Amino acid sequence: MTSSPNDNRPLRVCVFCGSSARVDERYRDAATAFGRLLAVRGDELVYGGGRVGLMGLVADAALEGGARVTGVIPRFLMDLEVGHGAVSELVITDSMHQRKAEMYERADAFVVLPGGLGTLDETLEVLTWSQLQLSSKPVVLVDVEGYWEPLLKLIDHTIDSGFSRAENRNLFRVVNTVDAVFDAISTFPAPSSNVSAKWL
Repeated sequence: MTSSPNDNRPLRVCVFCGSSARVDERYRDAATAFGRLLAVRGDELVYGGGRVGLMGLVADAALEGGARVTGVIPRFLMDLEVGHGAVSELVITDSMHQRKAEMYERADAFVVLPGGLGTLDETLEVLTWSQLQLSSKPVVLVDVEGYWEPLLKLIDHTIDSGFSRAENRNLFRVVNTVDAVFDAISTFPAPSSNVSAKWL
């Protein structure tokens, strides 16, 4: 069983991923594989609370493997994303902001599977917190079949254009398969940059 960075309890992994079911089977397979892997390791899943798309697949696989699964979903999305009724705990928030704050507080690390604008929003907010040293929790992007390459190029573009610093590439790790996620988490370095340097 993997321990969290702070004590002997299981690692609580927050997964950001899409709620659409109209996606490539390879992305669906990755979500299922990650849920199974997390359960085998004895870790816990924190996620967006839906039972559709990749969100539903990762939650179902984790639950089938015996993992504790906590879903966090805003009240107004309960119908749109179809809140998962079988999770260990379903937290209903009043807003998207509260949802993200709740997921952050409950997580030891963040894993990003393929997703759309919501996944981008969650991921970039966490990376911004890391940049500002409001967070030191690991962030790992799973680049399934090159899905995140356009985002990685955009981040490089912000660096090359002077809007971000080169060390921002160290705010996250990129792996190609779900099997590599936990090694990336376990070797994630402690933050070392000076937050004031962002503006200098």
